[in-house]
Amino acid sequence: MTLLNGKETANKIKEEIAAEVAEIKARGEKVPHLAAVLVGNDGASLTYVGSKVRSCNRIGFESTLKHLPEDTTEEALLDLVAELNNDPEIDGYIVQLPLPKHIDEQKVLMAVDPDKDVDGFHPTNFGKMALNMESFIPATPYGIMELLKRYNVETEGKHAVVIGRSNIVGRPMSILLSRKGKGANATVTLTHSRTKDIKSMTLQADIIVSALGVPGFLKEDMVREGAVIVDVGITRVPDASRERGYYITGDVDFENVSKKASFITPVPGGVGPMTIAMLLKNTLIARKRKLGSKS
Repeated sequence: MTLLNGKETANKIKEEIAAEVAEIKARGEKVPHLAAVLVGNDGASLTYVGSKVRSCNRIGFESTLKHLPEDTTEEALLDLVAELNNDPEIDGYIVQLPLPKHIDEQKVLMAVDPDKDVDGFHPTNFGKMALNMESFIPATPYGIMELLKRYNVETEGKHAVVIGRSNIVGRPMSILLSRKGKGANATVTLTHSRTKDIKSMTLQADIIVSALGVPGFLKEDMVREGAVIVDVGITRVPDASRERGYYITGDVDFENVSKKASFITPVPGGVGPMTIAMLLKNTLIARKRKLGSKS
């Protein structure tokens, strides 16, 4: 069994990005600038956004955090989105999800300029991705594809089963794995919480990507010998015996499934760090597109 070490791989990607940023700076050009919008004080969101800001500083990006109170109106948030769309200093930005219940997430995401949508959530980018055109790819699926590529995991002709149909992970993952091209060309089955007898499908899979958000869902008896396992799940489970009051776990029963897997991602330290690395990569791409349009 080989561990798909997302933390280590993400650090390498950040080093590569930092080297490109240093070259941009040496030419006297503006370095990439990533902005993040956070509404409210959700603990997990605060952690994620903080990590993104620290990563920006580490690789030489400029970063801006727009932290708004929980009771921010939808209109006020849409005004901020318009401001970011029109700010030439900002190359890319993200609106951290989830948003408070009184705000329509879809309306906000639709308002984001597709050319600055480094999260890859806008329908324009999603559609271009599906058509294998140049686009911003959602950071988590992008990170998974990059992780598989860097560990030389064969995908061509393989049967991949994706568990979970969210627009953030499951659906784009199924599209990316099935596209034409190197590191793809897989036959994909997309399953979800309403799929009957998922076990019969996962037992056929060469590659399983689980993004269901159910702790320990994928058990040893659901996996064939030698399968590649990618665990996207990240759930905080309350645990009073721990200092933080919780522990983080994934969708996969790692201890037992890892005995049968050829490759497997850990939680934490697998897909999570790759998501942040590819968000930074998308921001670099956004900056380079601007530089290219000026040359």
